[in-house]
Amino acid sequence: MNGIKIRGTGRCVPKKVVTNQDLANIVETSDEWITTRTGIQHRHHCVTESHADLCLWAARSALEKAGVTPDQIGAVIVATVTPGTACPSAACLLQRDLGLPADIPCFDLNAACTGFLFALHTMECLLNASPRKFGLVVGAEQLSRVINWEDRNTCILFGDGAGAAVVECREGWPSISAVLGAKGDDELLRLPGLEAGERSFIAMDGKKVFKFAVEAVPACIDAVLEKAGKTVEDVDFFVFHQANARIIDLAVRKYHVPPEKYYKNISEYGNTAAASVPLVLSELQDQGRIGPGSRMLVVAFGGGLTWGGALMEFA
Repeated sequence: MNGIKIRGTGRCVPKKVVTNQDLANIVETSDEWITTRTGIQHRHHCVTESHADLCLWAARSALEKAGVTPDQIGAVIVATVTPGTACPSAACLLQRDLGLPADIPCFDLNAACTGFLFALHTMECLLNASPRKFGLVVGAEQLSRVINWEDRNTCILFGDGAGAAVVECREGWPSISAVLGAKGDDELLRLPGLEAGERSFIAMDGKKVFKFAVEAVPACIDAVLEKAGKTVEDVDFFVFHQANARIIDLAVRKYHVPPEKYYKNISEYGNTAAASVPLVLSELQDQGRIGPGSRMLVVAFGGGLTWGGALMEFA
């Protein structure tokens, strides 16, 4: 199978910034309590922006940076747990808004915070069967719509945003060496859907999710390196899902990752679920810290439960 590489990235976050003090004004918490336990200081919430807006603006930026035109796109996947509508999908709306070809697969993918990684692997498979060799992968969330503002343990965590990547599939390129997993669990982290009589709010057992994450992250790193036949030293940059700063800190200490090889933006955005990883990738590209030839090990985990890792390169 031919592999994929990233050609360009883009991102979009809402204008409204919600600070820890803003939250302390409505629930029993404090800036110190939130920052110490999570590393989060701000998050962005939609007011006038829609989920479709976030997807569109992030995707347009990614296409521009990749130097790819809409007619070259062979598939679209939007990773999300909070689409504006169940049908039409966010991906179909994006196809319309960007003027993409009508003869391509466009669909949403729900793997919670691991969604962008699931979508990358799926896109690699799709492009291997497509005459068009560019794909658009978006991670987008409007989590502010499903926050329970009476639950101080979860309302502090989540933000809205979108990140996008245009990928290219080419003969001779290595596979992204994706390692993905899932284990059905509706107790640790739950977001009800269309079930009658139950409000659609995020509910989470934070302590148990934290324990799951600190085990899942190193397991994913080890599995990806083994599958790719690489070592930690072969990786140019580690990209972690931004759920909790302490989880990232534990991983970088375990693998002795130097500061210049990893990045945290959780203080600004909070946990943006499927948008988390592509937001990091987009910021790093804009900062010039990753670019053509960069090899990145990407790791994420989320509700479902889901987890995954992949070794990605920039074209």
